[in-house]
Amino acid sequence: MTKKEDQALLIFEGKIFRRIYGPKYEDGEWKSRTNRELEELSKGENIVKWIKGQRVSWLGHLEKMEEDRMPKKDLHSRNGRDETKRKTQERMERRSRKISSGVGSEKMERVGDRQGQMERYCSTGQSQQRAVAPTEEEEKEEEEDIDQCG
Repeated sequence: MTKKEDQALLIFEGKIFRRIYGPKYEDGEWKSRTNRELEELSKGENIVKWIKGQRVSWLGHLEKMEEDRMPKKDLHSRNGRDETKRKTQERMERRSRKISSGVGSEKMERVGDRQGQMERYCSTGQSQQRAVAPTEEEEKEEEEDIDQCG
């Protein structure tokens, strides 16, 4: 969290505590409680300390997790993106570049609209029929894509 966010949370917490504890009656008049009084009532604890403690606790929990669990994968992913997803996207982009550069019509029939095929396969569970038999490399890539659907 940024310092600005910390400050905003502390201000909000003070506002809520003032509502909970209410004003105090002193010397014949009602007075709003000061920040110091609110801190004493909350025994030095505040929302920012609590949030940071929870984050450290969650990090400890993640480190104990098995490697194949989604939160653990997300922790070790690059920029919040799973590496396998990134590799699949790169492979699709390479194929589309090959298609757009006009690398022969039979290759275009074989590769087709890969992203559309993935979307159709993931939604229906059925692969699109090909005009030309796939190579071993394409079969392997298709198996990897199938694993990512589930």
